[in-house]
Amino acid sequence: MRKPIIAGNWKMNCTVAETEKLISDLLAGEFDTSRAEVVVCPPFTALGTAARLLDGSPVRLGGQNMSEHKSGAYTGEVSAEMLLTVGAAFVILGHSERRQYHAESDRLVSAKARRALDSGLIPIICVGETLEQRERGETESVVDGQVAGTLAELTTEDLVKTVIAYEPVWAIGTGRTATPEMAQEVHRFIRERLSERDTSAAEQVRILYGGSVNADNAADLLAQDDIDGALVGGASLKADGFIAIINSV
Repeated sequence: MRKPIIAGNWKMNCTVAETEKLISDLLAGEFDTSRAEVVVCPPFTALGTAARLLDGSPVRLGGQNMSEHKSGAYTGEVSAEMLLTVGAAFVILGHSERRQYHAESDRLVSAKARRALDSGLIPIICVGETLEQRERGETESVVDGQVAGTLAELTTEDLVKTVIAYEPVWAIGTGRTATPEMAQEVHRFIRERLSERDTSAAEQVRILYGGSVNADNAADLLAQDDIDGALVGGASLKADGFIAIINSV
């Protein structure tokens, strides 16, 4: 049984003061973490504050990115060890915004995933097609290439520890959402491709959906057989909306 994950990607939002309020509001709400694993991913500057407030709670902490390097002269980068030291358990890798604005390749994402796993972090690896690629009928080939490229260096044991997030680029922050059936079709395709490597591992990998997930559409999306949770963007910035998504599991 795959325990769903509801992860909030705050992106470049929330100062330290705003983080204090958002997490305080979240922890004051009612939600059941026995049914879903809950993760919040604040910006780097707020991770320490978030870790302090979440200490002793069932909500887990994640980073939004990390370097493929262990340490060294890499100005502006954050290492896996730094994330672990501040209390993070997860890290988002290969988000479409990183791929688009920072030219991150599958090969780089794969190296980051290898570093994350070796360090003890759980990588949430993002894949997804653009609107133009979907309209050209290239969804499966694009997603297949990203899955194969980012997981190339991972063993079967690594695969079981890895989380994949399918995020159609055309649905991120646009208010447009893939229908539950559209999302399920791609999630099933990803699991089938993983099965070609190892059937047992493929059945254990959690595949999240991301792309304008909110309180209104979460239940229908999460009801699909191969959708094992959600990577939530804007809706994770308001505690009541995020809690409603958690409770829709």
